[in-house]
Amino acid sequence: MEEKKTFYITTPIYYPSDKLHIGHTYCTVATDAIARYKRQCGYDVMFLTGTDEHGQKIEEKAKAAGVTPQAFVDRIVTGEGGILDLWKLMNISNDRFIRTTDDYHVEAVQRIFKKMYDKGDIYKGAYKGKYCTPCESFWTESQLKDGKCPDCGREVHDAEEEAYFFRLSKYAKPVQELLESGSFLEPASRVNEMVNNFIKPGLEDLCVSRTSFTWGIPVDFDPGHVVYVWVDALFNYCTAMGFLNDKYDDYDKYWPADVHIVGKEIVRFHSIIWPAMLMSMEMPLPKKVYGHGWLVIDGGKMSKSKGNVVDPYVLADMFGVDALRFFLLRTFPFGSDGNFSNELLISTINTDLANDLGNLVSRTTAMVEKYFGGALIAEREADPIDDELVEMIRSTKGKYAKQMDALQLHLALEEVFRLIQRANKYIDECAPWVLAKDESKKPRLASVMYNLLEALRVSLVMLTPFIPQSCEKAFAQIGASGKAVSWEKAGEYGVLPANVTVHKGETLFPRIDMAKALEELEKREHANDAPKAKPVLPDVSIDEFARCDMRVCKVLTCEAVKKSEKLLKFTLDDGSGSPRQILSGIHKFYEPEELVGKTVVAILNLPPRKMMGQMSNGMLLSAVREVNGQEELHLIMLDDSVPAGSQLC
Repeated sequence: MEEKKTFYITTPIYYPSDKLHIGHTYCTVATDAIARYKRQCGYDVMFLTGTDEHGQKIEEKAKAAGVTPQAFVDRIVTGEGGILDLWKLMNISNDRFIRTTDDYHVEAVQRIFKKMYDKGDIYKGAYKGKYCTPCESFWTESQLKDGKCPDCGREVHDAEEEAYFFRLSKYAKPVQELLESGSFLEPASRVNEMVNNFIKPGLEDLCVSRTSFTWGIPVDFDPGHVVYVWVDALFNYCTAMGFLNDKYDDYDKYWPADVHIVGKEIVRFHSIIWPAMLMSMEMPLPKKVYGHGWLVIDGGKMSKSKGNVVDPYVLADMFGVDALRFFLLRTFPFGSDGNFSNELLISTINTDLANDLGNLVSRTTAMVEKYFGGALIAEREADPIDDELVEMIRSTKGKYAKQMDALQLHLALEEVFRLIQRANKYIDECAPWVLAKDESKKPRLASVMYNLLEALRVSLVMLTPFIPQSCEKAFAQIGASGKAVSWEKAGEYGVLPANVTVHKGETLFPRIDMAKALEELEKREHANDAPKAKPVLPDVSIDEFARCDMRVCKVLTCEAVKKSEKLLKFTLDDGSGSPRQILSGIHKFYEPEELVGKTVVAILNLPPRKMMGQMSNGMLLSAVREVNGQEELHLIMLDDSVPAGSQLC
């Protein structure tokens, strides 16, 4: 048996944002559609996505939230409403998911860093310049735009520290030749931007380690240094296939990647730094990097800081996952920015999915049921008016495939909807309701119905990568299954059985009332902004409350309890003159060293409790709330001027 051709496609690994928005789904939904299409075509597909979990900005956000960096990323990646939940909601069919905190990736990156160091492509020096924390990017003065980060427009700050550097300048010429020699980077407009803005002005060596924070992969031969996040992040595409680790064993099968799908803001890293590091490692280069545009609102990129984010959970709940997937890929040219609005979303659903596709499925199946009892007769009577539709049924596959292979997803969908619109027009031209009045016209009526079902079959095969769940339902309604719904048969006419049976089902895409939907969206968006508070507990008496002895305590020592992921052991000064030991399950949110010396509040008159073999004499008070489906815990801390032993009342 001939071995399947492989196709390896990746999205960037995402920074774990604590506010996921529709822009986060754009790249991954597009990549998912491409991966599904390639699987249809018979490829052995590897679709990789994941999360980029190291760096200074993660460390700072975790500290601000009062949790450890690991707890911060765990909550956002695997917690309720997190990235994995979002990918499940959006029906993402990734084959593998990598986290840069995974042990196998950490070990592989340390080996990669050492190999480039041993080769002489990494050397020790001192960094002094400008740094953008949100973008994890170093900049020279000449690269700044109005004194700010040229990528995100935020403030940069001076950074000076001992660091290792990668000899990026050494690879300037071969990287420029790579960019200018063919189709490595697309769209073509990105090539001029990279060459003219970054390479020709002089490619400087890249800072590849940091000493000013600790949340990263340690440089194992030089403690105190952590690997720069973009070295760590970019090599995920190889480590996730088993490069320099024992977790997987399909690097030779899938590498080099066929295409990296990335947002335009990280094209520089993927088209300049990434190939340079691969050249240093003497590894094959990916075949293509495709830099897509952003979803923007009023010309500005969606971001939490701007307050213009759009909640994909709300949209999916109101309009359906497939409708949302379709809108993202139908409406905007993939290489360009797309201006998002709720009005445009609703209009697209109504026009394309409700009026064109949904109406064609509904009308066709309803007429077959009404005129033939659900099953067509075998007799046929062709007419020259059929020729154009039949030709489109046969030819659309090739036009669609050409656009899909060029990653022009919106143009591929345009080809499908030309066929759907032609089929709707064909209904009006043939007027089945008139033919049905004359029993002698039954063979002609059967031909019209069959042609419509075949147009739908072919259209649905090509729509499957975009709206897979809806297509599955529609196939059942038009009586198509097995080989009939395969890519192989998408360019053929006459595949459905002559006596095909239909089953009219629920409306695939009901028409949406624009005004009512917009009003409901506004209500839900505002409701989603507020933190969720737990209901108030039943009343207690003053006497019951007064029996709780709450005292101010000073943290003398704090350490993790062995064999426990949650417990911290506190030694407290409670003002009595004797130290008090309390155990608290807050290690997910705090590291022990950051709590020593703090002033906290504890209930002292609880019965002693044994936990993990150690006694806990009381309970520390914390505040807990739920935000966006995630639990946040904040240990109650007081001003240090409040003396130990003070009683709360």
